[in-house]
Amino acid sequence: MMHAGPTGFRNAPVTRTLVITSAVLSVTSAVSGRPRRLGLSFQDIFENHDLLKAIPSVFAFSSIPELVAGFYLLYYFRVFERQIGSNKYSVFVLFCIVASTFFEILALALLKDSHVLASGPYGLIFAAFVPFFVDVPVMSRFRVLGINFTDKSIVYFVGFQLLLCGWKWSFIPGMCGVLAGFLYFVNAFGIRRLKFPKKVASVVSRLFLSSSTSSTHNSTANIRRNARVPYADHRVQHNYSSVGHISMPEPPESSIATLVSMGFDGNAARQALMQARNDLNVATNILLEAQ
Repeated sequence: MMHAGPTGFRNAPVTRTLVITSAVLSVTSAVSGRPRRLGLSFQDIFENHDLLKAIPSVFAFSSIPELVAGFYLLYYFRVFERQIGSNKYSVFVLFCIVASTFFEILALALLKDSHVLASGPYGLIFAAFVPFFVDVPVMSRFRVLGINFTDKSIVYFVGFQLLLCGWKWSFIPGMCGVLAGFLYFVNAFGIRRLKFPKKVASVVSRLFLSSSTSSTHNSTANIRRNARVPYADHRVQHNYSSVGHISMPEPPESSIATLVSMGFDGNAARQALMQARNDLNVATNILLEAQ
C-alpha cells in the first residue's frame, strides 16, 4: 500500500483547514435540512444572479457517502502540500477552486438545465488527481481474482465512486476539476511560479493556523537538533577513533521508496534518512525544510 507520509495533518495546515471547513458546512447544511440545494444551478446563477451561493457549494457535501469519500481523498492528497509547501499548495487550492467553479458555470450556461450540480470540493479533489496520476509512481502491483491492481488503485476507486455518486451532476464538477488540475499542471498563466506574499501568509497563519504553526516551530527545532547529530557523531569518531569506527545505519529501501513516492529525490531521501537515523518522520521534515 502506498504511503502518504506521517499520519495526521502534520506539515499540512491548509489541508486541515479545508477538511474542518468542509465538515462544518456539510454538517450545518444537513442540520438545516437543505443539503440538496447547496449545488449550483442554472436558475441560481443566470436567473437569480446568486453568485454568493458558489461559496458554500464549493465546500459542503450534500450526502454522507460523498462526505466520507471526499474526506478520504482530501486527507490523502495532503501529500502534495507536504511536497510543495503550504504556500504553493494554497495557490493550487485557490486556482483550482476558482477555475473549476468557472467551468461549472460555463457548463450550466451550455446545458441550461434545472438540475442542481453536486456540491462539495469536487474541483479541488479531482484537480489533485492530475499530479497523482503523473507524479506519484506505482510502488507495488498485485492480483486479486485474476485482476491486476496497484497500490494506487484504492485512491482511483474512491475517486471513481465520488465522481459517479450523483451521475451526470457529480460527473460535471469532477471533470471541471480535472480540467483545472490540467491547467495548473501545464503552468497556464505561469500559475506554478506564484506564491502568496510572506506578509499575507504570516497573517493567515496567525489567524487560522496558530496551533499548526507552533507545532511546525517545534518540529523545526527537532529537525535542527537531529541535524546536529551526524556532526556530533563525526566529532566522537574523530576523538575516539581508537574505540572503533561508528558507521551510520543504511536506510531501508522501503523507507526510501516511501519518500520517493512523496515526490522527493532518491539520493536526497537516502541522505535525509541517514541524517535522521532512519526516522521516517524526521527525514520527511528535513526534506521539506530543504525545499
